[in-house]
Parts: sequence; structure tokens; C-alpha cells
Amino acid sequence: MPVVAALILCATVTVHDGDTLRCNGEKVRIANIDAPELPGSSRCDPRQLRTGANPSWCDYEAGYASRDALSAFVQTGPVQLERLGTDRYGRTLGRVTVNGHDAGAYLVSKGLARWWK
Repeated sequence: MPVVAALILCATVTVHDGDTLRCNGEKVRIANIDAPELPGSSRCDPRQLRTGANPSWCDYEAGYASRDALSAFVQTGPVQLERLGTDRYGRTLGRVTVNGHDAGAYLVSKGLARWWK
């Protein structure tokens, strides 16, 4: 019998950037997307700039636009989290939906995030 992940209702939501938010105080990285970085990101430090399959996206204007779009999106209805695991930084990886619409897919459709390889 398959295991079905429980959906958590996020009573309080705080957006950090285009792919990270807090759901009821729990830090959540939206799974399967990458959004542009905001100023201060270590990913954009020239000494640590990441390359390869998922190079850093250091367009700060786009980073602000992505964060603001996610903020507006989560205000349109009930936010739910489906936990999928954790990332290497200990954040919850999850699928975030609002009124049944996937937040990651929404941001990708607007050009404000890209699919994570």
C-alpha cells in the first residue's frame, strides 16, 4: 500500500526569497525549482560562484521580483505544504500549493524561477 504524504496547512507564511519560505515557523525550500538570488547570497560571491548543472542565478532585480511574486501568490488563498524530505542545509523540501496550484510551477511559468535539474 503506497504511503500518502500529509498536507500541512500553513496558518502563518513568511517569504524569504523566491524559493524559500516559512510555514508555521518551519523553513521550507520549494522543491524542484531554483529562483534568482538576492543580494548577500554566498552563491554570488565571486570566490564561491557555483557553476555546473545548476549555476548560480545572480540577477538581484529578478530575485526581488521572484520573492515579491511568491509573496503575492501565497496571499491568494490557503497555503498547504507537502513535505518531501530535507536538503543539505536541513531545510524542509516541499511542494507548496495555494488553492491547489503549485507555487513552483507558478513561478516557473512567470519566468521567475527555473526547474532544478
